[in-house]
Amino acid sequence: MIGHIFRLPVLALWLVGASACATPPLDQGWREAVISVTDVSDWTRFYVDTLGWEVRAQGRVARSTLDAWQLPEAASARFAVVANPGTDRGYVRIIDFNGVEQKRIRPHAQAWETGGIYNMNVRVADIAAIERAVTDAGWQAPAAPVNFQFGPFDVWEWIPRHPDGVRVAFAERVAPPLEGWPHLVVSSRTFNSTQIVADMERAMAFYEGVLGFKTYLEHQGASEAPADHVLGLSREAMTQVVRDVRIVSPDGDNDGSVELLMFKGYTGRDFSSRAVPPNLGNLMLRYPVSDLSALEKRLRDADVALAVAPVMTHIEPYGKVRLLAVRAPDGAWLEFFEALE
Repeated sequence: MIGHIFRLPVLALWLVGASACATPPLDQGWREAVISVTDVSDWTRFYVDTLGWEVRAQGRVARSTLDAWQLPEAASARFAVVANPGTDRGYVRIIDFNGVEQKRIRPHAQAWETGGIYNMNVRVADIAAIERAVTDAGWQAPAAPVNFQFGPFDVWEWIPRHPDGVRVAFAERVAPPLEGWPHLVVSSRTFNSTQIVADMERAMAFYEGVLGFKTYLEHQGASEAPADHVLGLSREAMTQVVRDVRIVSPDGDNDGSVELLMFKGYTGRDFSSRAVPPNLGNLMLRYPVSDLSALEKRLRDADVALAVAPVMTHIEPYGKVRLLAVRAPDGAWLEFFEALE
Protein backbone atom coordinates (compact mmCIF):
# COMPACT_ATOMS: atom_id res chain seq x y z
CA MET A 1 0.00 0.00 0.00
CA ILE A 2 1.30 3.46 -0.86
CA GLY A 3 -0.91 5.17 1.69
CA HIS A 4 1.87 7.11 3.40
CA ILE A 5 2.13 9.61 0.58
CA PHE A 6 -1.11 11.14 1.82
CA ARG A 7 -0.01 11.94 5.40
CA LEU A 8 -3.49 11.03 6.64
CA PRO A 9 -4.30 12.01 10.24
CA VAL A 10 -6.85 9.18 10.26
CA LEU A 11 -7.93 6.47 7.84
CA ALA A 12 -11.08 7.74 6.16
CA LEU A 13 -13.58 4.95 5.46
CA TRP A 14 -15.98 5.50 2.60
CA LEU A 15 -19.43 3.96 2.65
CA VAL A 16 -20.30 2.24 -0.61
CA GLY A 17 -22.94 4.03 -2.64
CA ALA A 18 -26.08 2.77 -4.29
CA SER A 19 -24.18 1.81 -7.45
CA ALA A 20 -22.58 -1.16 -5.70
CA CYS A 21 -23.88 -4.63 -6.49
CA ALA A 22 -26.50 -5.88 -4.05
CA THR A 23 -25.02 -9.38 -4.20
CA PRO A 24 -21.28 -9.20 -4.89
CA PRO A 25 -20.22 -11.92 -7.35
CA LEU A 26 -16.83 -12.42 -5.68
CA ASP A 27 -16.28 -14.35 -2.47
CA GLN A 28 -12.91 -12.91 -1.42
CA GLY A 29 -9.92 -10.88 -2.54
CA TRP A 30 -7.35 -12.13 -4.99
CA ARG A 31 -5.70 -15.42 -4.07
CA GLU A 32 -2.49 -14.84 -6.00
CA ALA A 33 -0.47 -12.19 -7.77
CA VAL A 34 1.11 -13.46 -11.00
CA ILE A 35 4.48 -12.18 -12.20
CA SER A 36 6.19 -12.82 -15.53
CA VAL A 37 9.97 -13.13 -15.25
CA THR A 38 13.02 -14.26 -17.20
CA ASP A 39 13.98 -17.13 -14.88
CA VAL A 40 11.51 -18.84 -12.57
CA SER A 41 14.32 -20.63 -10.70
CA ASP A 42 16.07 -17.38 -9.74
CA TRP A 43 12.82 -15.88 -8.49
CA THR A 44 11.91 -19.00 -6.53
CA ARG A 45 15.26 -18.85 -4.75
CA PHE A 46 14.64 -15.18 -3.95
CA TYR A 47 11.31 -15.92 -2.29
CA VAL A 48 12.62 -18.95 -0.41
CA ASP A 49 16.08 -17.72 0.61
CA THR A 50 15.45 -13.98 1.06
CA LEU A 51 11.79 -13.71 2.09
CA GLY A 52 11.49 -17.05 3.90
CA TRP A 53 8.63 -18.39 1.77
CA GLU A 54 8.00 -21.97 0.60
CA VAL A 55 7.10 -23.60 -2.70
CA ARG A 56 3.50 -24.87 -2.93
CA ALA A 57 3.51 -26.05 -6.56
CA GLN A 58 5.71 -25.98 -9.63
CA GLY A 59 5.77 -27.37 -13.15
CA ARG A 60 4.63 -26.50 -16.66
CA VAL A 61 1.78 -24.13 -17.46
CA ALA A 62 -1.04 -26.12 -19.06
CA ARG A 63 -1.34 -25.86 -22.82
CA SER A 64 -5.01 -24.94 -22.39
CA THR A 65 -3.98 -21.88 -20.36
CA LEU A 66 -1.45 -20.81 -22.99
CA ASP A 67 -4.15 -21.22 -25.63
CA ALA A 68 -6.54 -19.10 -23.58
CA TRP A 69 -3.89 -16.38 -23.61
CA GLN A 70 -3.69 -16.76 -27.40
CA LEU A 71 0.00 -17.63 -27.36
CA PRO A 72 1.56 -19.39 -30.36
CA GLU A 73 1.91 -23.16 -30.46
CA ALA A 74 5.68 -22.82 -30.05
CA ALA A 75 5.25 -21.05 -26.68
CA SER A 76 5.75 -22.86 -23.40
CA ALA A 77 6.02 -21.72 -19.80
CA ARG A 78 7.23 -22.90 -16.41
CA PHE A 79 5.71 -21.82 -13.11
CA ALA A 80 6.28 -21.93 -9.37
CA VAL A 81 3.72 -20.97 -6.74
CA VAL A 82 5.32 -19.59 -3.58
CA ALA A 83 3.62 -18.76 -0.30
CA ASN A 84 4.35 -17.34 3.11
CA PRO A 85 4.44 -20.41 5.41
CA GLY A 86 1.21 -20.99 7.33
CA THR A 87 -0.97 -18.97 4.95
CA ASP A 88 -3.61 -19.98 2.40
CA ARG A 89 -3.73 -16.76 0.35
CA GLY A 90 -1.52 -13.98 -0.87
CA TYR A 91 0.47 -16.37 -3.06
CA VAL A 92 2.82 -15.30 -5.83
CA ARG A 93 2.78 -17.31 -9.05
CA ILE A 94 6.08 -16.95 -10.90
CA ILE A 95 6.01 -17.72 -14.64
CA ASP A 96 8.74 -17.69 -17.26
CA PHE A 97 7.82 -18.04 -20.92
CA ASN A 98 9.80 -19.54 -23.78
CA GLY A 99 9.31 -19.53 -27.54
CA VAL A 100 7.43 -16.24 -27.64
CA GLU A 101 8.40 -12.57 -27.92
CA GLN A 102 8.12 -10.53 -24.71
CA LYS A 103 8.22 -6.87 -23.76
CA ARG A 104 8.39 -5.26 -20.34
CA ILE A 105 4.94 -4.07 -19.30
CA ARG A 106 6.05 -0.74 -17.80
CA PRO A 107 9.52 0.05 -19.17
CA HIS A 108 11.19 3.07 -17.52
CA ALA A 109 7.77 4.07 -16.17
CA GLN A 110 7.27 6.98 -13.80
CA ALA A 111 5.03 6.38 -10.79
CA TRP A 112 2.17 8.48 -12.18
CA GLU A 113 2.07 6.77 -15.58
CA THR A 114 -0.94 4.55 -16.08
CA GLY A 115 -1.49 1.01 -17.28
CA GLY A 116 -1.37 -2.49 -15.86
CA ILE A 117 -0.37 -3.36 -12.30
CA TYR A 118 2.15 -1.12 -10.57
CA ASN A 119 3.21 -3.32 -7.65
CA MET A 120 2.31 -5.86 -4.99
CA ASN A 121 2.73 -5.28 -1.26
CA VAL A 122 4.23 -7.30 1.58
CA ARG A 123 5.07 -6.55 5.19
CA VAL A 124 8.61 -7.25 6.41
CA ALA A 125 10.26 -7.59 9.79
CA ASP A 126 13.49 -5.75 8.90
CA ILE A 127 13.38 -3.43 5.92
CA ALA A 128 17.09 -2.57 6.19
CA ALA A 129 17.98 -6.24 5.70
CA ILE A 130 15.58 -6.49 2.75
CA GLU A 131 17.09 -3.37 1.17
CA ARG A 132 20.59 -4.82 1.38
CA ALA A 133 19.56 -8.17 -0.07
CA VAL A 134 17.53 -6.94 -3.01
CA THR A 135 19.96 -4.12 -3.86
CA ASP A 136 22.76 -6.69 -4.02
CA ALA A 137 20.53 -8.67 -6.41
CA GLY A 138 20.28 -5.73 -8.82
CA TRP A 139 16.94 -4.15 -7.85
CA GLN A 140 16.62 -0.36 -8.04
CA ALA A 141 14.13 2.16 -6.65
CA PRO A 142 13.22 5.81 -7.35
CA ALA A 143 13.88 6.62 -3.69
CA ALA A 144 15.51 5.18 -0.60
CA PRO A 145 13.29 3.64 2.10
CA VAL A 146 11.12 6.35 3.65
CA ASN A 147 10.07 6.58 7.29
CA PHE A 148 6.73 8.29 7.89
CA GLN A 149 3.74 8.59 10.18
CA PHE A 150 0.58 7.07 8.71
CA GLY A 151 -2.08 8.16 11.14
CA PRO A 152 -1.01 6.59 14.47
CA PHE A 153 1.53 4.26 12.82
CA ASP A 154 5.29 4.67 12.49
CA VAL A 155 6.19 2.93 9.22
CA TRP A 156 9.07 2.36 6.80
CA GLU A 157 8.30 1.70 3.14
CA TRP A 158 10.38 1.03 0.03
CA ILE A 159 9.31 0.17 -3.54
CA PRO A 160 12.16 -1.24 -5.65
CA ARG A 161 11.91 -2.74 -9.12
CA HIS A 162 13.67 -5.88 -10.34
CA PRO A 163 15.32 -5.75 -13.80
CA ASP A 164 12.45 -7.95 -15.06
CA GLY A 165 10.10 -5.04 -14.34
CA VAL A 166 8.46 -6.53 -11.22
CA ARG A 167 7.83 -4.02 -8.40
CA VAL A 168 7.31 -5.00 -4.78
CA ALA A 169 6.40 -2.58 -1.99
CA PHE A 170 8.06 -3.61 1.28
CA ALA A 171 6.68 -2.09 4.49
CA GLU A 172 7.86 -2.42 8.09
CA ARG A 173 5.69 -1.34 11.02
CA VAL A 174 7.88 0.24 13.70
CA ALA A 175 5.22 1.23 16.24
CA PRO A 176 2.83 0.33 17.65
CA PRO A 177 3.63 -3.40 17.35
CA LEU A 178 1.91 -5.09 14.41
CA GLU A 179 -0.90 -7.44 15.41
CA GLY A 180 -2.80 -10.06 13.46
CA TRP A 181 0.13 -11.23 11.31
CA PRO A 182 1.37 -14.37 13.12
CA HIS A 183 3.23 -15.72 10.09
CA LEU A 184 5.39 -12.64 9.56
CA VAL A 185 8.90 -13.91 10.33
CA VAL A 186 10.93 -12.43 7.49
CA SER A 187 8.00 -11.22 5.39
CA SER A 188 4.22 -11.60 5.21
CA ARG A 189 1.97 -12.86 2.45
CA THR A 190 1.11 -10.38 -0.30
CA PHE A 191 -2.02 -8.47 0.67
CA ASN A 192 -2.48 -5.45 -1.62
CA SER A 193 -1.67 -4.45 -5.19
CA THR A 194 -1.58 -0.99 -6.77
CA GLN A 195 -2.89 0.28 -10.10
CA ILE A 196 -2.24 3.80 -11.41
CA VAL A 197 -5.44 5.06 -13.04
CA ALA A 198 -6.32 7.93 -15.38
CA ASP A 199 -9.98 8.30 -14.36
CA MET A 200 -10.99 7.37 -10.82
CA GLU A 201 -14.73 7.49 -11.53
CA ARG A 202 -14.32 5.06 -14.41
CA ALA A 203 -12.15 2.74 -12.30
CA MET A 204 -14.62 2.79 -9.42
CA ALA A 205 -17.57 2.16 -11.73
CA PHE A 206 -15.82 -1.07 -12.72
CA TYR A 207 -14.63 -2.27 -9.32
CA GLU A 208 -17.59 -1.08 -7.27
CA GLY A 209 -20.40 -0.98 -9.78
CA VAL A 210 -19.62 -4.13 -11.78
CA LEU A 211 -17.56 -6.34 -9.46
CA GLY A 212 -19.33 -5.25 -6.28
CA PHE A 213 -16.19 -4.29 -4.35
CA LYS A 214 -16.43 -2.23 -1.18
CA THR A 215 -14.13 0.60 -0.19
CA TYR A 216 -11.68 0.19 2.67
CA LEU A 217 -10.04 3.61 2.38
CA GLU A 218 -10.61 6.81 0.42
CA HIS A 219 -8.62 10.03 0.42
CA GLN A 220 -7.92 12.96 -1.87
CA GLY A 221 -5.40 15.72 -1.31
CA ALA A 222 -1.85 17.00 -1.44
CA SER A 223 0.58 17.02 1.48
CA GLU A 224 0.47 19.96 3.88
CA ALA A 225 4.27 20.31 3.88
CA PRO A 226 7.19 19.17 1.69
CA ALA A 227 8.05 15.55 2.42
CA ASP A 228 10.16 12.68 1.15
CA HIS A 229 8.29 10.49 -1.29
CA VAL A 230 8.75 6.78 -1.82
CA LEU A 231 7.64 7.02 -5.46
CA GLY A 232 10.20 9.65 -6.39
CA LEU A 233 8.19 12.89 -6.56
CA SER A 234 10.12 15.95 -5.40
CA ARG A 235 9.48 17.23 -1.88
CA GLU A 236 7.96 20.39 -3.32
CA ALA A 237 5.63 18.46 -5.64
CA MET A 238 4.14 16.70 -2.63
CA THR A 239 2.37 19.94 -1.66
CA GLN A 240 1.16 20.64 -5.21
CA VAL A 241 0.04 17.34 -6.69
CA VAL A 242 -3.34 16.07 -5.49
CA ARG A 243 -3.47 12.31 -5.08
CA ASP A 244 -6.75 10.43 -5.18
CA VAL A 245 -6.61 6.98 -3.60
CA ARG A 246 -9.21 4.26 -3.09
CA ILE A 247 -8.46 0.85 -1.61
CA VAL A 248 -11.14 -1.65 -2.56
CA SER A 249 -11.82 -5.36 -2.10
CA PRO A 250 -14.81 -7.72 -2.26
CA ASP A 251 -15.39 -7.60 1.50
CA GLY A 252 -14.11 -4.10 2.20
CA ASP A 253 -10.90 -4.98 4.05
CA ASN A 254 -7.26 -4.62 3.10
CA ASP A 255 -6.52 -8.29 2.39
CA GLY A 256 -6.43 -9.22 -1.28
CA SER A 257 -7.23 -5.59 -2.01
CA VAL A 258 -6.59 -3.28 -4.94
CA GLU A 259 -5.26 0.23 -4.43
CA LEU A 260 -6.33 2.66 -7.14
CA LEU A 261 -4.09 5.71 -7.33
CA MET A 262 -4.57 8.80 -9.48
CA PHE A 263 -2.20 11.76 -9.69
CA LYS A 264 -4.44 14.68 -10.64
CA GLY A 265 -2.88 16.92 -13.26
CA TYR A 266 0.11 14.61 -13.80
CA THR A 267 0.08 12.93 -17.18
CA GLY A 268 2.47 10.59 -18.92
CA ARG A 269 2.51 7.44 -20.97
CA ASP A 270 -0.15 4.75 -20.79
CA PHE A 271 1.14 1.16 -20.73
CA SER A 272 -2.24 -0.57 -20.88
CA SER A 273 -1.59 -2.20 -24.25
CA ARG A 274 1.47 -4.00 -22.83
CA ALA A 275 -0.30 -5.43 -19.77
CA VAL A 276 -1.00 -8.83 -21.34
CA PRO A 277 0.60 -12.30 -21.21
CA PRO A 278 3.43 -13.08 -21.81
CA ASN A 279 4.97 -9.64 -21.13
CA LEU A 280 7.39 -9.15 -18.25
CA GLY A 281 6.52 -7.60 -14.90
CA ASN A 282 3.53 -7.58 -12.54
CA LEU A 283 1.24 -9.51 -14.87
CA MET A 284 -2.14 -10.21 -13.27
CA LEU A 285 -4.25 -10.91 -10.18
CA ARG A 286 -6.23 -14.15 -9.79
CA TYR A 287 -9.47 -14.38 -7.83
CA PRO A 288 -11.23 -17.58 -6.70
CA VAL A 289 -15.01 -17.60 -7.19
CA SER A 290 -17.69 -20.13 -6.31
CA ASP A 291 -19.95 -19.42 -9.30
CA LEU A 292 -18.12 -18.37 -12.46
CA SER A 293 -21.32 -18.45 -14.52
CA ALA A 294 -22.90 -15.83 -12.28
CA LEU A 295 -19.82 -13.63 -12.63
CA GLU A 296 -19.82 -14.07 -16.39
CA LYS A 297 -23.45 -12.98 -16.56
CA ARG A 298 -22.71 -9.94 -14.40
CA LEU A 299 -19.85 -8.95 -16.70
CA ARG A 300 -21.80 -9.47 -19.92
CA ASP A 301 -24.83 -7.60 -18.56
CA ALA A 302 -22.50 -4.68 -17.84
CA ASP A 303 -21.03 -4.87 -21.37
CA VAL A 304 -17.58 -5.73 -20.03
CA ALA A 305 -15.55 -7.43 -22.75
CA LEU A 306 -13.97 -10.74 -21.80
CA ALA A 307 -10.24 -10.99 -22.48
CA VAL A 308 -10.63 -14.75 -22.05
CA ALA A 309 -14.05 -16.37 -22.40
CA PRO A 310 -14.71 -19.19 -19.91
CA VAL A 311 -12.34 -22.10 -20.52
CA MET A 312 -11.53 -25.35 -18.75
CA THR A 313 -7.91 -25.67 -17.73
CA HIS A 314 -5.67 -27.01 -14.98
CA ILE A 315 -3.95 -24.72 -12.48
CA GLU A 316 -1.93 -26.14 -9.63
CA PRO A 317 -2.42 -26.25 -6.69
CA TYR A 318 -6.16 -25.85 -7.40
CA GLY A 319 -6.55 -28.66 -9.94
CA LYS A 320 -9.17 -28.52 -12.68
CA VAL A 321 -10.71 -25.07 -12.96
CA ARG A 322 -13.01 -23.00 -15.12
CA LEU A 323 -11.45 -19.61 -15.80
CA LEU A 324 -12.22 -16.29 -17.45
CA ALA A 325 -10.31 -13.01 -17.70
CA VAL A 326 -11.15 -9.33 -18.07
CA ARG A 327 -9.13 -6.15 -18.20
CA ALA A 328 -9.77 -3.29 -15.79
CA PRO A 329 -10.28 0.18 -17.32
CA ASP A 330 -6.55 0.97 -17.10
CA GLY A 331 -5.49 -2.36 -18.51
CA ALA A 332 -4.86 -4.51 -15.42
CA TRP A 333 -5.37 -8.18 -16.35
CA LEU A 334 -7.71 -9.93 -13.88
CA GLU A 335 -8.49 -13.64 -13.90
CA PHE A 336 -11.29 -15.41 -12.04
CA PHE A 337 -11.37 -19.16 -11.53
CA GLU A 338 -13.80 -21.71 -10.14
CA ALA A 339 -12.19 -24.87 -8.79
CA LEU A 340 -13.99 -28.01 -10.04
CA GLU A 341 -12.16 -30.73 -8.08
